[in-house]
Amino acid sequence: MQKNDPDLWQADLPRPAQDGHKYDRGHLIVLGGVDMTGAARLVSEAAMRIGCGVCTIVSSVAAKEIYLKGVPHVMFEPYEQLRKFPLHLKDSRRTAFVMGPGAGEVDEESLRQAVLGALATKKPAVLDADALNVFADYPERLFSALNDHCVLTPHEGEFARLFPDLEGSREKRAAAAARQSGAVILLKGAQTVIATPQGDLVVNDHASPWLATAGAGDVLAGMVGGLIAQGMDVPMAAAAAVWMHGEAALRYGPGLTAPDIISGIPPILGDLL
Repeated sequence: MQKNDPDLWQADLPRPAQDGHKYDRGHLIVLGGVDMTGAARLVSEAAMRIGCGVCTIVSSVAAKEIYLKGVPHVMFEPYEQLRKFPLHLKDSRRTAFVMGPGAGEVDEESLRQAVLGALATKKPAVLDADALNVFADYPERLFSALNDHCVLTPHEGEFARLFPDLEGSREKRAAAAARQSGAVILLKGAQTVIATPQGDLVVNDHASPWLATAGAGDVLAGMVGGLIAQGMDVPMAAAAAVWMHGEAALRYGPGLTAPDIISGIPPILGDLL
């Protein structure tokens, strides 16, 4: 077990090449919800602030006008049907994806099919919220599709729904979940635990109670996604994102909201790079 600290991952942070272009810095695809559109927007903005070169939200055409009114540097593509979301990952320049934040009340089987189809591409992935909840009754369907390039980012409630039989300390349960699922587990909380299927364990207490605010988890998912889209080692990306997420909150202090975390990313990166 290791304590999360920049010494673990600072040397691995992606650094843009002087002669590089935006696709060299990764292209993250984000599944956008229809009703809770703020989540995907937070994911996307966080991903780009942490260095991802391109980010596209893919959602229903019904939400098109809302997403097009967002920040101009995040692109939008409509899907024909939710289960056809994986078609938007075919381009080799699309290097990672995030699914779950704000997915909301949709046809659950369609969302399961979209997740499984996306995982079949073998591209690095971050799964959160409803992308986990829809597998509560079908965990083996999810686990059979996962690999160690995937990060699951549950809070305690989501974790309990997906891994109801695991008991013990947070560290013990996260480690067992990583072995069982074959994915990297990022168990969120006041003390966040990152566990790999290979048995590595990192514990993070570098955080602020002000992170208990709406959208903070969406920002974290975007930070992890933005780093893995740039090619960073997945467990190290998870650890780096968690630490910087906490650092942004500590620097801001009382009154923190999710967008404040995002605005805090660039100066932290500047100190680390």
